[in-house]
Order: sequence, then structure tokens, then C-alpha cells
Amino acid sequence: MHKFLVSGLALIFVLVAVVPVMAAGSVVIETSLGNITVELDSAKAPVSVANFLAYVDAGFYDGTIFHRVIRDFMIQGGGFTEDFKQKPTKPPIKNEAANGLKNLRGTIAMARTGVVDSATSQFFINHKDNPFLDHRAPNPRDFGYAVFGRVTAGMEVVDRIATTPTGVRNGFQDVPQQAVLIKSVRRVK
Repeated sequence: MHKFLVSGLALIFVLVAVVPVMAAGSVVIETSLGNITVELDSAKAPVSVANFLAYVDAGFYDGTIFHRVIRDFMIQGGGFTEDFKQKPTKPPIKNEAANGLKNLRGTIAMARTGVVDSATSQFFINHKDNPFLDHRAPNPRDFGYAVFGRVTAGMEVVDRIATTPTGVRNGFQDVPQQAVLIKSVRRVK
């Protein structure tokens, strides 16, 4: 009986220790065109979610913009201020694109360079299904982009952002002609 009780307590301890990691919850991205609620998947993308929430909790995204917007593709933000100053970031994280989550319409993923493990603060929301961004093989060309959540409310805001007129600004293409501001990103309590 004593052995069973100790084993049972150990199991409860393990469950309590794991549950908070798996229950990251949701965030609200407040933009100048409306709010987007995103449910985070820390069970399949623990590194990406922890990284994103560290930026959220620090207020990093407040006052940044969606700087790259391509209709029927995605909207990208989280790295530049309205005057196109790039914000300093934490070190890059491990790419979790092999987690089984797909770049479907309304999913949120980590933006990165051509280097597999180069994601920092920038993210994008898929405006349509983008299977070519999914993990296909463990090489730089086919590694993919790590999905870490999905939009649960405000997809009409994503559509509004994705269809704003864009042009070239400060050497960047696909920049909204009128800035789409990320006013804040906050955890849903």
C-alpha cells in the first residue's frame, strides 16, 4: 500500500508539473484593424510558444507593425516599429516545423530566414493553406516553418489586413500603404 501511495503521488507530481506547460492558453493581438485571438499549442510547439510568450510578457510586440502582407498567402509582423526600425531580439530558437502542425489558413507560425533555426520574434498568420511551408525533410530547403497555434476569433481581421493595399517602403516589398499597427499582444486570462 505504501509503495502504491508513493507511486501515486509521484504520478500526480508529474501531471501537475506537465499540465502548465501544455496549457499555454490564448493571446489577443490587438491591431489597428481589430482584434485577433490565437490559441497556442504548447504541447506540439513548446519552444515556439515559450519564445512567443516571453516576447508577449515583455510587451515587445506593442507598437510593432505587420510589415509584410501578401493576399492569399500570409501576414507577417512582430519585428519592426512603424518607422521601420528593427527591434533587438533574443537569440534564435530551434525550428519545430517537424511537430506535425500544418500551415493551414488561420494558423500562426514562426517567421525565419533561410537558416533553419533562425526564428526570433517575427511571426506570420497564414491567409490560406500553404502546404509548401510545411516540414517535408530534415534539410534546409524542405525543413519548413513551425506552426505554434491557430486563430480562434478575428479571422475577418486577418482577411482585412491581408487585403490592404501594399507597396514598396524602405526597401521592403509588400508593405501596407497605411501602417497596420500591432497595438498590443496580451494573454487571455
